[in-house]
Amino acid sequence: MERDYPLERVRNFGIVAHVDAGKTTTSERVLFYTGSQHKIGEVHEGDTTTDWMEQEKERGITITAAAITCFWAPSYLGEEARKKKEGKYRFNVIDTPGHIDFTVEVKRSLRVLDGAVVVFDGVAGVEPQSETNWRYAEEAHVPRICFINKLDRTGASFERSYKTILDRLSKKAVRLQIPIGEEDNHEGVIDLLKMKAYYFEGNMGMNVIEKEIPENLLAQATTFRAELVERIVENDEHLMNAYLEGKEIALEVLKETLRKAVIDNKIFPVMAGSALKNKGVQLVLDAVVDYLPSPLDIPPVTGMDPNTGEEVTRHASDSEPFAALAFKLQADPFVGQLTFFRVYSGTIESGSYIYNSTTGNKERLGRIVRLQADQREEVKKVFAGEIAAAVGLKDAKTSHTFCDEENPIALDQIVFPEPVISLRIEPKTKADQEKMGMALKRLSDEDPTFRIQSDADTGETVIKGMGELHLEIIVDRMKREFGVEANVGKPQVSYKETIQGEAEVDNKYVKQTGGKGQYGHVRIKIKPLPQYDPEEKVPKNAHREEGFEFVDNIKGGVIPQEFIPAVEKGIKEAMERGILAGYKMVDISAELNFGSYHDVDSSEIAYKIAASQAFQEAAKKARPVILEPIMKVEVVVPEKFMGDITGNLSSKRGQIEAMEDRNDLKVVRAMVPLSEMFGYVTNLRSMTEGRGSSTMEFDHYAVVPQNVATTIIEQRTGAKAA
Repeated sequence: MERDYPLERVRNFGIVAHVDAGKTTTSERVLFYTGSQHKIGEVHEGDTTTDWMEQEKERGITITAAAITCFWAPSYLGEEARKKKEGKYRFNVIDTPGHIDFTVEVKRSLRVLDGAVVVFDGVAGVEPQSETNWRYAEEAHVPRICFINKLDRTGASFERSYKTILDRLSKKAVRLQIPIGEEDNHEGVIDLLKMKAYYFEGNMGMNVIEKEIPENLLAQATTFRAELVERIVENDEHLMNAYLEGKEIALEVLKETLRKAVIDNKIFPVMAGSALKNKGVQLVLDAVVDYLPSPLDIPPVTGMDPNTGEEVTRHASDSEPFAALAFKLQADPFVGQLTFFRVYSGTIESGSYIYNSTTGNKERLGRIVRLQADQREEVKKVFAGEIAAAVGLKDAKTSHTFCDEENPIALDQIVFPEPVISLRIEPKTKADQEKMGMALKRLSDEDPTFRIQSDADTGETVIKGMGELHLEIIVDRMKREFGVEANVGKPQVSYKETIQGEAEVDNKYVKQTGGKGQYGHVRIKIKPLPQYDPEEKVPKNAHREEGFEFVDNIKGGVIPQEFIPAVEKGIKEAMERGILAGYKMVDISAELNFGSYHDVDSSEIAYKIAASQAFQEAAKKARPVILEPIMKVEVVVPEKFMGDITGNLSSKRGQIEAMEDRNDLKVVRAMVPLSEMFGYVTNLRSMTEGRGSSTMEFDHYAVVPQNVATTIIEQRTGAKAA
């Protein structure tokens, strides 16, 4: 079986945005214009293709990233050329969620995509989640096109939204288009490179009509074009000289140079339109073809040979050994478990065996499907640069690498944020008990930011997630998809503990009970670990994980080598239990500096207990503190409520960071502890006559003030004592 589209005509890109910026509406237009569906679904009517889960339709938000395969011929090609296969490009599009609680979907999608279209609300401009998504895209070095949407709305302003992109995201953004009219007068867009006006007519704006630029916008368009051309030629010395000499540079050369600059993340072109009113989306698709990379344009992927530890590289080529990354698991009501994967190199056929280098196991790849959201198309073979889903893999998890067993590679894992909120959950009946365990396991396999643990003291099940909505959806899915009824406790904050000082403790664990005794002796020094940074230099004799470092300084075999792992295990177990209030300890470096052993009585368990006791004693001396999650909060309210809102945030131990105007509204940005923010949306509505709105996302962990820490400790230890 041959590849149906050459690699240079494949585009893997995502559509990302803040919640309610019109991302799913844009995706629906993409499906309609590419001929993948013949009716446009609308979010407000609950019949979109990419939002196919029941909860998505009810709430009008995207929860899970939907992967769609579709085909596009650029609108500037003639009618005949557009009909031919040679004129078409294969798009693998992922529509990602905008709500902060589902940020994991954006992060993992960007890891496997080659480009992104970032959608902005033409009224609000850059919003908090836009900044987070932009940061994820920066980390993944993903080239971006910006689309300022909703320019038909009252209060929309292309220039103001463009300025927020420059101020808050990147100075590398530059206008590629400007709108013809705004609000009720929004009619079309002007392409500054071609210096033409575009209008969208016919059924759902299907026909793109090219005209001359309206007189009243010509001067403005000429000014902005000069700025755009200047930004493009800066990236090529030869062109720069020609430009400075006053030579006219051909459109094709400008486009080619702009493409290179976009792929190198040196320019982010900004486009305009209104997806709901069917204006501008086809030109965004043209820009995806013209400026976003194909799998051949991005650097080859690097990983590690799991056998030798050496770095290995894979190029986007069908002839290289097979390598793919699993980036998402999804329970499908019709076919069972789907594992989405991106193929970086080589090919794989259904029915063959794949080697999972993360687990070291082999599995048979039964069926491969391509998705159009919840519709499936079965395929026999997948090629380099493509995205597909495998049906029924038992062993695969998010971030696992699939590869050729003869040429193994382990690709970099995706690092996910830690959950910040937890709930106690118990099944309503005995019948629900078994089903609940299975349902929670399936849901945690799908979502790496959703965790399950048992409370050691009470035996209760605790679930953890990124926010109240996240856990609400999980409980709802358990009921709908797995038929599990559960009682749920109140949301709790996921606190952590750490130390602020250093301490060293020498501890012997000796037990003589007739016959063989127990003997373990360790000297452990602990100190705070700076915030984890993968680039940071680590001691050669250290074993490091995120938030913990173990340094083995044993010389001359005073503790035999086989007992060292038991020491590390003892420390880790003590860290799980915490010192002050029983919360997990993080950001600690522990050094094993000395000890001794007994020829007969020394054992792994003795060293584990000795290390655990030494750590606990040292931690108590090393100024232990409790850490709490601090949230980045943005509140949008009419001006008359401004004083009440800022006063209320300050009373919640909030730090006001900035205040600004957005049309006739005021925007307040603040950092507030999560523990103070439960039920805030309801309070905000009552404080602002229902006119205020807010968004909140996790930002960082910070030390809890002493008076608050005392209350937390009393609640935890008091509850346990009772």
